[in-house]
Amino acid sequence: MATQNQNDTKKMAMNSLIDRENRHLNYLRISITDRCNLRCLYCAPDGRIPRLPHSQILSYEEILRLVNIGIGLGISKIRITGGEPLVRKGAIDLLRRLTAIPQLKDVSLTTNGVLLEANAQRIFDAGIRRINVSLDSLQRERYAHITGYDMFDRVWAGIQRAHEIGFAPIKINIVAMRGINDDEIIDFGKLSLTYPFHIRFIEYMPIGNSRTRSRDQILAPEIQDRIQALGELIPVENGQNDGPARRFRIAGAPGEIGFISALSHHFCDRCNRLRLTADGKLRACLLSDHYEPFRETLRNGGTDEQLINIFKTAVSKKSAKHQLCSDDSQPVRDQMQGIGG
Repeated sequence: MATQNQNDTKKMAMNSLIDRENRHLNYLRISITDRCNLRCLYCAPDGRIPRLPHSQILSYEEILRLVNIGIGLGISKIRITGGEPLVRKGAIDLLRRLTAIPQLKDVSLTTNGVLLEANAQRIFDAGIRRINVSLDSLQRERYAHITGYDMFDRVWAGIQRAHEIGFAPIKINIVAMRGINDDEIIDFGKLSLTYPFHIRFIEYMPIGNSRTRSRDQILAPEIQDRIQALGELIPVENGQNDGPARRFRIAGAPGEIGFISALSHHFCDRCNRLRLTADGKLRACLLSDHYEPFRETLRNGGTDEQLINIFKTAVSKKSAKHQLCSDDSQPVRDQMQGIGG
């Protein structure tokens, strides 16, 4: 019996995505489009943004094939991202097909919220319960400055509609930037006192060609110090499938406050993520330009075994730490909207 159990363990390890640091990669973030209906300062460069030709974007059938292969390798958690995923036709039907896969324990969506109010009920009916909404200002004019569009009212209406329908948790992601929106840190924190939202402050990361610079960074320890003016931050234990945010709650608050500190307190040793870009590149790290390509193999009659090997190759090359951890760190060259964030 002991020998059988050992054989089963070895077989499971062979069929799992375990890297050199013994990290079990069971979370796949999938960008389904590089298109976005906003032009955020930290994401979009000046001038025209190059777009991928439609022929280079993976079809939903190709995405689903890779998901099912990933499931066989231990993938149990999926997040759909963009660009802005809701601008792609058929996105909600893809969500429905993913939530119908019994082996997936968690399927969620990240959106900028512009199209959320009109689609919230359909997203909920598709089986999605957890959503992340990017919102970098609670002030209408400032929101327009950061995103390039006067859409704050639409986004806030979408968040309210999602709350009414019953999405939980609703995570509101804020990229905190010094001199741009850091005077709203307390206002965002106060939302957790009124709503059951998870307010998450994300350190700005130098990715691609954007209109922000490292001098705009405000790191999590400083943000946390400021937030403590609202009251003692009581730690909240992360669940098994939770992400890297350090979570807290103020006594009596229905919501939470979290900090994602990829730079000041990196969580590489606990990273369980892979990222599939809209054009079929598998990235083992957000903050690295290395990837393994799927698209050519998919479209040239590649076998499942060949696709499995691409998964395993990407995992085998996952670094112990991301490239921004080093003293001679370099910004990531690829654009955020193409990676899937």
